[in-house]
Amino acid sequence: MTTDAAVSEVNRLAEENLGLVHLCANRFRGKGIEYDDLFGAGCIGLIKASKAFDKDRGVRFSTYAVPVILGEIKRLFRDGGAVKVSRSLKELSVKIARCRDSFAAAEGREPTVGELSRLVGESCETVVEALNISQPPISLTDSGGDTECGQIDIPIPAPDVMIADKLSLRQVMSELEPRDRKLIYLRYFQNKTQTEVAAALGMTQVQVSRREKKLLLSMREKL
Repeated sequence: MTTDAAVSEVNRLAEENLGLVHLCANRFRGKGIEYDDLFGAGCIGLIKASKAFDKDRGVRFSTYAVPVILGEIKRLFRDGGAVKVSRSLKELSVKIARCRDSFAAAEGREPTVGELSRLVGESCETVVEALNISQPPISLTDSGGDTECGQIDIPIPAPDVMIADKLSLRQVMSELEPRDRKLIYLRYFQNKTQTEVAAALGMTQVQVSRREKKLLLSMREKL
């Protein structure tokens, strides 16, 4: 590939995949660094990934680029100090605690994340984040307890894997017919029952059930 062609390809990949930067930067929104700075660092990662990407390796560009983008964003936190918790998230944590206590008193059980999400009017992801900050900090090198060497290993899902999975799911859903895409969206993103989906799409519950099974089988094969 000539130099001009290589530069053109790098520009094309960068321009067509800016959405990856937004997706990665949004994961760190409200954690102590301005979004513009997060986005700027992510763009640097995107350019680096565009320059180094080799399509002959048989992987999607998004799969290759996401870890590079995240790496540049994480560098901000390594250089800039500890991650801060926003005031709004702290306030939400207090609100959730009150709702959880009220729900437990009324229902005799702990609410699910989905129920808390509906009670406070926030996404499940935001609720989980708020719940996490209300937990007491855990020392990774605690000398107490029965753990060997006084060290606690806490397994956490790699954010690059989660984002890659979301991107793959989004890609598969984009290939569905509009009616099928709406069916999956209502069932698994809006938590609608098959009966509710049937009413929204002008189908019977049995038709929705059969179509859903067929779509899920097809999507699993593609994923």
